[in-house]
Amino acid sequence: MVASHLLHESKSRGVRGMGSEIKVGPMRVLVTGGSGLVGKAIEHVVQQEGGKLEGEEWIFLSSKDADLVDVGQTRAVFEKYRPTHVIHLAAKVGGLYLHMRDNLHFLRDNLKINDNVLQTAHEMGVTRVVSCLSSCIFPDKTTYPIDETMIHNGSPHSSNFGYSHAKRMIDVQNRAYFQQYGHHYTAVIPTNVFGPYDNFNIENGHVLSALMNKTYKAKKEGTAVNVCGSGAPRRQFIYSLDLGRLIIWALREYEEIDPIIFSVGEEDEISIKEAMDLITKALDFKGKIHYDTTLSDGQMKKTASNAKLRRYLPDFPFTPLKEAIQMTCDWFVANYDIART
Repeated sequence: MVASHLLHESKSRGVRGMGSEIKVGPMRVLVTGGSGLVGKAIEHVVQQEGGKLEGEEWIFLSSKDADLVDVGQTRAVFEKYRPTHVIHLAAKVGGLYLHMRDNLHFLRDNLKINDNVLQTAHEMGVTRVVSCLSSCIFPDKTTYPIDETMIHNGSPHSSNFGYSHAKRMIDVQNRAYFQQYGHHYTAVIPTNVFGPYDNFNIENGHVLSALMNKTYKAKKEGTAVNVCGSGAPRRQFIYSLDLGRLIIWALREYEEIDPIIFSVGEEDEISIKEAMDLITKALDFKGKIHYDTTLSDGQMKKTASNAKLRRYLPDFPFTPLKEAIQMTCDWFVANYDIART
């Protein structure tokens, strides 16, 4: 099993590396956004891959449990579960075009969610918080590869500046909680995540999952696939289960307040067109593909360095992209009736 070495490494160290505030006794981990793409991946690692240690309790929240935009509901759910540790994944998020249209909405809601979660964690004595950021927070005009020191070195891309600035503020807030209270709250920055339980909606889903849905529909209907943009933008994609394994490692072992990028290597960056070729093979689609160059490409590249991750985990095995796309397509076809489309 891919994650076994990583999890055994964590287990062999017990609960070392949790910071000076660690409480005696097993962890009670609250995962916000627990029903989403990354939350489901963490749940799989915890329940199916031995990611849960003896005596631990893991609670996976969905938006049905609490609206985290509302501070009262946030406090109530923290009171109910009394977590010692929090993995904060919850966010208001959408695809490129939805972000372009609603930047203010994404800014305000995400600022509220993040402040409610972090401040409530502080007030209730939570030992550790690991928040999930996004590679879109990095400056639009920058040099490549991007690393963790460059987050605040310029404006993010204009297409999703509201969401990006709200996410950046988690890093600012983490530093402030450490400076003022000594809290070990930190953040991880994955590149483009995909996998089972993703949002496959054609309008608002992430790029790979939206393309999987488009291709599946086109195959059923015997039509061409229309891809937004030229297919030239390049991205690093990380399989959700790999990310889940890494976030659990971060919760147990990563002691820095500064964020860490979770990504495949720079050499694994591929174009949307190349990704589309892998999707058509995975779904056995033989029809035509049309690239609509009248529509925006968004950022052409946002190459991220995983050098920091490799210093900590030089041997972490990422799932090969072709295999991960095949598994995600297979899951989508098998679970079409319950998938978010």
